[in-house]
Amino acid sequence: MEDYEKKEDNEKQVKDEIFSKAVRAGKRTYFFDVKSTKRDDYYLTITESKKRFNTDGTFSFEKHKLFLYKEDFEKFAEGLNEVVDFIKSSFNGSSLSKDSSSESDSTNTEFSKINFEDLDK
Repeated sequence: MEDYEKKEDNEKQVKDEIFSKAVRAGKRTYFFDVKSTKRDDYYLTITESKKRFNTDGTFSFEKHKLFLYKEDFEKFAEGLNEVVDFIKSSFNGSSLSKDSSSESDSTNTEFSKINFEDLDK
């Protein structure tokens, strides 16, 4: 019986996960996951994951998760774009952070417009 429940949970999880995108940014990884509700509505989870080292040499991942529902996509995207534009204009093309180059040589400090409208279809 327990095996059946595990299989059912696994099938449900696969159905709920519609699309996933991982973005590595220096010491952090961001996961953008599109999932569906029981009514087949889509929503977005944004997870920040950062590797933390313990004093005994082992490591764990610290995660922070944000749930974003389709009725909020437009306002969220507008707010995020406004803040990103403000930060970009405040630095006038110079490096956005003095520490950005020390995190990773491949860290890209360019931002792009985020459009969540495609998820609403």
